[in-house]
Parts: sequence; structure tokens; C-alpha cells
Amino acid sequence: YLLFLFARKSVIQLDLANTKKALIVPAFETLRYRLSFPKSKAELLSMLDMGTLFTFRYHVWTKGHAPTNFAKWRTATTPYRVEWEADFEPYVVVRRDCPEYDRRFVGFGWNKVAHIMELDAQEYEFTVLPNAYMIHMPHAPSFDITKFRSNKQYRICLKTLKEEFQQDMSRHYGFAALKYLTAENNS
Repeated sequence: YLLFLFARKSVIQLDLANTKKALIVPAFETLRYRLSFPKSKAELLSMLDMGTLFTFRYHVWTKGHAPTNFAKWRTATTPYRVEWEADFEPYVVVRRDCPEYDRRFVGFGWNKVAHIMELDAQEYEFTVLPNAYMIHMPHAPSFDITKFRSNKQYRICLKTLKEEFQQDMSRHYGFAALKYLTAENNS
């Protein structure tokens, strides 16, 4: 509920209705199945320092949320802008008329990455909210991630879809989309 109130206030203050902004909600996670949700940023930071919370996927996929710049977020009091990087997949609040998720990426893999890439290609500004946060709770692995991990054909199909998506980005956005191809080849 607190996130909703803060996000709503940010949507108004940052003029989300009339600008191309993607408001990033920093993501954290816990390994505990029961957790008292922090009622303030200060409480969250304390839990982070004690090891009750961690930055989201810090131990398996740091690239996905690294551009959020958690070190800066710790002391930020005003929204700050970050740049797109390869494999960036933050949780965002966007206008209703933003590009939709690419329907090729259902199940596990690349749905948020492709969406953020599309937002970047359309020149959305990525703005981190300094007092908002979400916490991912542990749960059993999904059917799709289990398939991804255990089935080579699933991974081959996902790779093919990624390449197809990147080609479509190049056709649609031209020269500006080259950075996505270069970033992918370097990651």
C-alpha cells in the first residue's frame, strides 16, 4: 500500500502522463518465507545491512538490476536517471500506452529485458524512485524456469527468439538499435 501511494505521488510529480518515463522500483529479495515488510526505507536499509534482504538476484543475475545503482539509491532523496545496459530488467511503472511486452517471450526468459530494450529504443527515460521498493519472496521454481534449466531445446528456442527480436529492432529502429546487438555480443 505504501508503494502504491508513493508511486502515485511520483507519477504526478514526474509528469508521467505527459512524458516518456519509466519509473524504476528498486527490487530486493529475501530468502525467508516469512518477513515483516519494512515500513520505511530506513527499515529496509537496516534489513539489508543485517543480511535479511539482498538486492534482487545479486547472487545469480546481477546484470538484471545493476543499472539501478543500489549504492546511489541508499542515500538518494530525489529521483535519479539511469542509462540502459545489456540485460537490464527492472520493475517499472509506465504509462498505459507504452509498448507492450513482446509476445514471443512467454514463460521464462527475456520478457522484461526485451521490454526495457524497446522502451529504451523509444527514448524512454529510466528514473529510479528513491523511496519506493519491492521485495521478491521465495517460491518454488516455475515450470518454465525448470524447463529452461533442464531442456537444451528450450534454450535454443529462446536464443533464436532473441536473435529474431534483435533483427526486428534493427529493422524498426535502424542505426540506433546497433547498441543492442553490440551489447548482446559482449555479454
